[in-house]
Amino acid sequence: MSINHPVDIPDQSDTDRLIEQVLDEDIGIGDITTEAIVGYESHTDGIWVAKDSGVIAGLEIARRVFLKLDPEFYWLPQVEDGEWVEEGTILAKIFGQSRALLTAERVALNFVQRMSGIATKTRQFVKQVEGFSVSILDTRKTVPGIRVLDKYAVAAGGGQNHRMGLFDLAMIKDNHIRAAGGIGHAVKKVRDYAPEIRIEVETTTLGQVKAAVNAEADIIMLDNMNVEMMLKAVQIIGSSAYTEASGNISLENVRKVAMTGVNSISVGALTHSVQAFDISQIIKSETDSKLKKTNEESTDG
Repeated sequence: MSINHPVDIPDQSDTDRLIEQVLDEDIGIGDITTEAIVGYESHTDGIWVAKDSGVIAGLEIARRVFLKLDPEFYWLPQVEDGEWVEEGTILAKIFGQSRALLTAERVALNFVQRMSGIATKTRQFVKQVEGFSVSILDTRKTVPGIRVLDKYAVAAGGGQNHRMGLFDLAMIKDNHIRAAGGIGHAVKKVRDYAPEIRIEVETTTLGQVKAAVNAEADIIMLDNMNVEMMLKAVQIIGSSAYTEASGNISLENVRKVAMTGVNSISVGALTHSVQAFDISQIIKSETDSKLKKTNEESTDG
């Protein structure tokens, strides 16, 4: 049984509104600096350069940002999402209206720097559990409005996606258990209400683990358990349910958690504590671009 919901790169229709909203937030009534300095007809080329080492994610989103301001914008990626790059790697070559390149720069970089930071952190966790049959999962601890991008970045880093929202997996947590009067009652209520939906139960004690097994939960979360208790919980559950370790998971302890035999490990820090991946956009002066174009035309001729 799988807990995961893989996320493909979002369709353009799914990201258009988000990109337009973010551009509007940044530009407002106009980019005063760029409009004062750069002529409307000016075109130039440039590059995106990695200033860190890590996993890249979100290049297609960046391309769509620039296209919003310049429909003829040219974007030539030099690497692919999910690829590990070293500092100094050229990520993309770009050409288009100078105003578009300057005005859209920060928004495009913000998307890719966050997504690449998530992908890089995810890859670090995945590397730590190599050799174990365990998945690194994300959580719902994402930035409001861009969850699909955060989860895409996790997938690009080699992780797998947990539920997208409250609608595709029932997760019975401590407050639900209290409201229902126990784990067994909570599971039954959800089964009666939505028989086709998988049910995950959050447990913090071995007693709760046994109750979740007896209630025939599909997935049992072992929340904030130490390694010794988690190992006992995995033995109790056996093959009766899919297991997920959660709570206070770090790069320092994730391998020990994997050694307990859990099926998956969810890590909120993948998306809620992101260190942005450093990327620079470097464009040429209009004069340099014209010279380059002239030289290329002379060579072609």
